Amino acid sequence: MGLIRKIPAVILAQFDSANDLFHAAEKMRDAGYKEFDCHSPFPIHGMDDAMGLRRSPLGYIIFCIGSLGLIGALTLMWWTSAVDYPLVISGKPFFSFPAFIPITFALTVLTSALTATIGMIAINQLPRLVHPIFNSERFGKFSDDSFFVSVEANDKKYDETKTAEFLKSIGGKHIEVLKD
Repeated sequence: MGLIRKIPAVILAQFDSANDLFHAAEKMRDAGYKEFDCHSPFPIHGMDDAMGLRRSPLGYIIFCIGSLGLIGALTLMWWTSAVDYPLVISGKPFFSFPAFIPITFALTVLTSALTATIGMIAINQLPRLVHPIFNSERFGKFSDDSFFVSVEANDKKYDETKTAEFLKSIGGKHIEVLKD
């Protein structure tokens, strides 16, 4: 996947309130739609469950890579101080663990933070430079005071007329079909 992903069409519907958007997401999920998104000017508690989204794998990925950072830091310090170049300093053992805690902590946090940033960008498929939804005049208000549901054409249940009628039946207003 590159930076530019071609999407043939999107149907966009506007809703009056956050509550209407929440219930529309539940109805979309129950109707079997998978490739839809909800757009709101603020986070809506429980929206992930209403949309039927599964938990993100990012936490597990961060834990694994952070653990590798911890193991890598300890291994590097053990190898350099106890195996490759052992020096007796003030009678301390070759591998003096308390002296290595700050570096181990710093490298664990560094690898975890970098993994979180890169993983979030990859999982969310960012940056998305081209998308039909950006062509809508009305969609510019989503970050201000409007609520939208968008259904992408690559959804298995997508049918331009049936999907538009369904969105209208669940309370959608100003239905737009946006082509690429």
